[in-house]
Amino acid sequence: MDRLNRLFQFAGWPVVCGLLLALVYVQYQQLQRISDQLSTVPQAVSEPRQEPVSYAQAIGRAAPSVVSINATSVNVESVERASEDQLNLYLEESNSLGSGVVIDARGFILTNLHVVDTLFDAFDTQVTLSDGRRKPATVVAWDKTNDLAVLHINIDNLTPIEIGNDSNIQIGDVVFAIGYPHNIGQAVSQGIVSALSSIAGDSVRMIQTDAAINPGNSGGALIDLEGRLIGINTSIVSRSGNFEGIGFATPASIAVQAGRELISEAIAANSGYLGVLTGEALNEQSSQLFFGVDHIRGILVESVDEGGAAERAGIQPGDVITGVEDTPVTDAENIMMEIRNKKPGDTIAVRVYRNGRTYNLPTTLGFGQAIIIEP
Repeated sequence: MDRLNRLFQFAGWPVVCGLLLALVYVQYQQLQRISDQLSTVPQAVSEPRQEPVSYAQAIGRAAPSVVSINATSVNVESVERASEDQLNLYLEESNSLGSGVVIDARGFILTNLHVVDTLFDAFDTQVTLSDGRRKPATVVAWDKTNDLAVLHINIDNLTPIEIGNDSNIQIGDVVFAIGYPHNIGQAVSQGIVSALSSIAGDSVRMIQTDAAINPGNSGGALIDLEGRLIGINTSIVSRSGNFEGIGFATPASIAVQAGRELISEAIAANSGYLGVLTGEALNEQSSQLFFGVDHIRGILVESVDEGGAAERAGIQPGDVITGVEDTPVTDAENIMMEIRNKKPGDTIAVRVYRNGRTYNLPTTLGFGQAIIIEP
């Protein structure tokens, strides 16, 4: 009997161990099946974080090239018949607001003619750049067919806009209108190309957009997503007079080409302009009177045009212009003829006497009309 008990004791341990091992194996199999099932369940994909869409780079590239234009418009307010053969016209001045685009670093700005157009072509225009610089502008050429005008300002460090290819644009492309609406400062509106069509009665293909074009935006830039010019904002269709989602821009391929032709024609048709008001030619007596010596000969400068060629060159009221290039100046006609032989954009050497010293000042001529005022 004792031997039998001892046999069960020795035999029981392997049985118990076997049962434990079997239990562990079964649990392992169950865990493996659960793991396999979980591996077949689709896992949530972690989407990359989307940054907010910004067009700041494109706007920043084009904005310095878009300027504000303030023009004084002169129109007929009323007409009065003074007699059977005489009419009196009463004129009225009003301010015209618009925008323009720098297309040439030499100071040429493209805008709509209706922004600066006025009676008798009596243009009086001021341009304000995006950095706050303000200069008087000269309207040097215009194209009534395309409602375009070219202005010129005497100023350095201009940023001409990059020209895009408007032949590649499609309906639905995102565009931006940059200008100076209601004279509140430069502003940008976003829209799309709504259509590529012509305004009724106009054969020119126009870019239609729903980007807001408000009063003051005319002549401003329509740009693409790269900040390149694709059109000059021109007009709207509206019953109320306010923007109603239908605006038109002249394609850049038409506007810029016309503008460049106008620039070439304006340079060819105009003489250079110095921009000074001069007094008498100095002789021995006046030289002694003004400067204490009797040998100064030339033309006394009484004033210089604001922003004009002379001012930019450093010529000041009180200076005496003694020579232009290699020609000594003897009188007003003498200096005028020397400058009339030059073109706007030409750089000449102007010699001036100031405070006992003579200076040679490189001077880039601009646009304007020189007038001799007889004493």
